[in-house]
Amino acid sequence: MNAPGDHPRMRASMNDAPLAPYAAKDETSRGRRFPEPPPATRGEFQRDRDRIIHSNAFRRLVYKTQVFVNHEGDLYRTRLTHSVEVAQIGRSIARALGLHEALTEAICLAHDLGHTPFGHAGQDALNECMRDYGGFEHNMQSLRVVDQLEERYADFDGLNLTYETREGILKHCSAANARTLGDIGERFLQRRQPSLEAQLANLADAIAYNNHDVDDGLRAGLIEVDALRQVALFGRAHDETLAAHPGLGGRRLIHETIRRMIGRVVGDVISASGARIAAAAPQSIEDVRAQPAPLVAMSDAVYAEHIELKRFLHANLYRHSRVLRMTEKSRRVLRELFEALLEDIDLLPAEHRRAAAEAETAGGRAGRARVVADYVAGMTDRFAILEHRRLFDPDARS
Repeated sequence: MNAPGDHPRMRASMNDAPLAPYAAKDETSRGRRFPEPPPATRGEFQRDRDRIIHSNAFRRLVYKTQVFVNHEGDLYRTRLTHSVEVAQIGRSIARALGLHEALTEAICLAHDLGHTPFGHAGQDALNECMRDYGGFEHNMQSLRVVDQLEERYADFDGLNLTYETREGILKHCSAANARTLGDIGERFLQRRQPSLEAQLANLADAIAYNNHDVDDGLRAGLIEVDALRQVALFGRAHDETLAAHPGLGGRRLIHETIRRMIGRVVGDVISASGARIAAAAPQSIEDVRAQPAPLVAMSDAVYAEHIELKRFLHANLYRHSRVLRMTEKSRRVLRELFEALLEDIDLLPAEHRRAAAEAETAGGRAGRARVVADYVAGMTDRFAILEHRRLFDPDARS
């Protein structure tokens, strides 16, 4: 008689497609920080994905900036919609390569959980504020969120995710930080690779933001189609679209062009990665970890086009005067919030005030600063703006 959750159809549903020998597998996971009974009707990585989706940090991403601050328009990407798009790209490639789709999806959905309000401007500002207290980096903060800051379970802090999901969340890490992280930091010190699912999630992130920032930049009127047509990846897809659909215009032309751009890069990643994997011939996830370089990658030609588009966006979108004005406002809001709360923790909500006091007792001012950084990093764009107004505008309601 089958044990609960051991029905053959249930086991088959734990990953939607057959797994390659080098893929991560639920049954050989390195496990969780706190042991738990195995899930009855889903895989370990499906459980991770579900915990991420139900977390407070994940819901807050809907009001966190990608490029445009949340209140600037309803149709621009947010950190939440970005994460969903990353997961969609990741799962498509994972299926083609025989990788674990649920693990790939979990990493993709969690990769920005520690991001500050106001996108990279907020992260840079908070890192400056924390310069004397260990710095701030959103990958490290995402791991901190899932390991410590989420409060949903009676038996442990955080979400108690598997090693493989946590490994994928931590895309990069300094040696100094790695030494403080135990097993999750070892690969950075030993110069070993993460799972292919983690490598894929990292690449899916880059594919998603490069392409949807084109869409958002065009929608905002900050970049022009004629200029983008000089960029190989966009220009080719645009010409192919018009050749297939003469006279097509407006948003349909843009959406079809971007769809073709994504299709080209995704197809290339599948082809190039498949060739690299075949050449390396890993027979297990540990063989993957022992490789000298990542196996999931674009071809050299498509990577060059990807970088060309990235540079175009940096020069023409991220450095646009309208974006820079918002960037500077964002930096000031985050910096002033952090400084005010660090100097007077009585301004914090009660639970954060207690945590800051306890952290200061245990670790001095650096401990106090870390709790303030946790609080500020967890804010949404609109809450940070509202909180700043409450603290610094004499006419605002407290």
